[in-house]
Amino acid sequence: MSSREDEQLSSVSETTSVHLTLRMIMPGKEVGSIIGKGGETINSIREESGAKIYITDGSCPERIITVTGTTDAMFKAYTLICKKMEDVDGSKTKDRSSDRKDDLTLCLVVPASQCGSLIGKGGSKIKEIREVTGASVQVASDPLPGSTERSVTVTGSRDAVTQCVYHICCVMLESPAKGTIVQYQPGRGSFSGGDRKT
Repeated sequence: MSSREDEQLSSVSETTSVHLTLRMIMPGKEVGSIIGKGGETINSIREESGAKIYITDGSCPERIITVTGTTDAMFKAYTLICKKMEDVDGSKTKDRSSDRKDDLTLCLVVPASQCGSLIGKGGSKIKEIREVTGASVQVASDPLPGSTERSVTVTGSRDAVTQCVYHICCVMLESPAKGTIVQYQPGRGSFSGGDRKT
């Protein structure tokens, strides 16, 4: 491990008691594999990681997975979620002879006020994260509909993606969100100004 990684880990370990929340968007049809039969998979991920994990209900094409915990718990939770996604993808893509079949993609949801810190001056921070982890990281330029959050798409091997989640958590700890956060809710579309009554 390089001294820079040691420094990063020690600076994070000083703040390991701080709880952080990181949300991700997942297609509704893929959430079942994370929940498991009778909720047994999600419960074992909660137990093993020590993170609080909440999955939105609903018949929307997209669901939100909210993970809250220390940086360590978040890293463990996302590692276990990615492993489960890889197991499911692996069974689907065995027949495909695509070079990128081993890649996982996570669509994270980050408050827009923290995206500047994630990108860094002249793109320096995001470039560093890409180089250190080997993952592809794309920050959307526009907020998600009806929210003050942007999607951050992370693609790569399971290890690269989970390392990237760890680095994103570090940035979020160093630069807390500013102002009011209006969370993205799938199915709400671009309607803003409260819940629609029908």
